[in-house]
Formats: sequence, structure tokens, C-alpha cells
Amino acid sequence: MRVLLIKTSSMGDVIHTLPALTDALSAIPDLQVDWVVEEAFADLARRHPAVHQVFPCALRRWRKHPLKARRSGEWADFKLKLRATDYDAVIDAQGLIKSAFVTRLARGPKFGLNKHSAREGLSARALDHPLAVAKGQHAIDRVRKLFAQALSYDLPNDAPDYGLPRSHVPSPLNKPAQLVFCHGTTWPTKHYPEAFWRQLLELAIGEGHTVFLPWGNETEKVRAQRLSEGLDSARVLPKMGLDTLTDKLLSWDAFIAVDTGLAHLAAAAGLPGVALYGPTDPVLTGVRGIQAHSLAADFPCAPCVQEKCTYRGELGKGVEPPCFSSLKPKQVWRELRRRTA
Repeated sequence: MRVLLIKTSSMGDVIHTLPALTDALSAIPDLQVDWVVEEAFADLARRHPAVHQVFPCALRRWRKHPLKARRSGEWADFKLKLRATDYDAVIDAQGLIKSAFVTRLARGPKFGLNKHSAREGLSARALDHPLAVAKGQHAIDRVRKLFAQALSYDLPNDAPDYGLPRSHVPSPLNKPAQLVFCHGTTWPTKHYPEAFWRQLLELAIGEGHTVFLPWGNETEKVRAQRLSEGLDSARVLPKMGLDTLTDKLLSWDAFIAVDTGLAHLAAAAGLPGVALYGPTDPVLTGVRGIQAHSLAADFPCAPCVQEKCTYRGELGKGVEPPCFSSLKPKQVWRELRRRTA
């Protein structure tokens, strides 16, 4: 069975799709999936055993520079590859106008979220078979349900399996281990206070562990250098691609992260760990893994789902954002120790 999957970004969304592919491959052993995904996540998509080929796209870049995309031949080449196969099913797992645009180009019956289920209801107009998947559920559960309906198999009730084989067995933290602290994220309100990160580093290193600090841009690199200053066992990683970083995650022992794509990747790679949620809602997008756990701020306005903090009360005074005052470093460290016992 040949299926075309449209799920272009973001990193978290791509990772949330992997368990649905595992379900589908188990139910349909001859399944071959071609995946349209943003070029930055192509290597990650290729890792799943159900994936036959990947069509890297650059929708963000092409929309900014449409004439350049046409003159370079990138857009024409992408369309040619996309239309080369008659698929048994084309699944828009994103439910956005941009994914609907790509879905319309493909050949085969088109499945996806109906107008009440999709983030952008107009995307359902591109579908032959719009399907109802209730909102208010975790993103992983929604994609698994969408695939089960689209490909007509019974939805498994087991834990998500991301299809990323892991040979290294994580070490418990009662002996020296290799940890990763994912400190970089997008919204200002998602950032765990630097002073708290520093305390976590001191707690981890004080117990004999090595902590790696990844970064994706110059701002994150400078923050990692500040956090690690004077701590020999805090290692700022060199610049590396997502594929190399994934290999590292598959060989490390535990993680602590804010709400970021790397948190979901660490959980998918089988690391025990803790992800910290202040303004965002872990019920909808929390980490899901064998030993991964989401810690949500216990604060009057959390989750506010706002990029800018508007809280003006006295609670958490001196902490920015104040909701993270309810997730002190010692509490976070205790939770990580409990998850890795």
C-alpha cells in the first residue's frame, strides 16, 4: 500500500506523527509511506521504518521568495516528484491552508481533518474524505486516530512507539551519567530562568554527571556558555545538524527541557526526563515517552498560552516568567531522579 503523508513542520508536529506511522505499519505490513516535510526535518522523517522516500520542501522559504523558487526549478522539481505516483491514500495530517495546497497537488484519494477538527477549517475543502477527530486531545492521539480512520484499521491502545530504535540502555542517576539540558525555545514566556538552569547544572554536576547543552542559534550558544561558565562537566555542544543530535540523544541517559521540539525528540529517543511547562498546556502537547514526564507550573494564570507575560500579581516576584517560580530546581531534580530510579 502506498500512502503520501503531508506533515511539513514544526519539529514537535513531525515527532508527534511518528507513532501513527508505527501503528499503520503494524496493521498494514506492506505499507510504504512517502512524506512531504520541511527540509530541516527530512533526516528525522527518514528514520522511521515505514517511510519509503521523503520529499523535502521549503514552503516557508518558497512563500517568501516565490519567483526565486520558480526560477531555480525547485518548485517545478518538487511538483514533478509529488505527482509521479498514484497513491492509495493521501493524508493531510496538518490541517492548514498550506498543507491543503500541497495535498491538492498529489494524486490519490485525499484524507484529513474535517472543518470542525482542523486548525484551519478551510483546509478540509481539499479533501475527498474529511474525517472527524475531536479537539482537546493530545496531538499524538489525534494523529493516531486520524491514521486509523483514513487507513481503516483498529486503533491500538498501547503507548506511543516512535519507531526510533535505541541500543543504549539509559543509566540510572545513582552513578555518573550523561544528561542533556534543552534550554532553547521560542516564546520568551517558555524560557526557564537562567538562575534556575544554573542551579540544576550544579545539582547534576555535584552528583557526578556530565551535562551537555545544545544550541541552535547564536543567542542560545551565548546562553549555554554563560550557564556552563566555571563548570568543567557542563559541555556546550558544537554546532550540529538534527540528524547528528538525534544520534546523540539515542546514546545519552536523561534530559531536562523546556517546551521545545528537542524535548519531544528526547522523549521519542527513549530518554527518561522532565519537560517544564509554564505558559503552555502539557495536556495538548506535553512530552510522551516511556519515562518522560511533563511538569506543569502550578500558578493562577497557567497555562495562559501567551508569548508575553501579563501577570501583575505578587506571586513569583523576582522570577521571570513568574509561573516558573512554582517549579524550583530542587523539585525538578527530584522528579528527574524519580523518573530514572
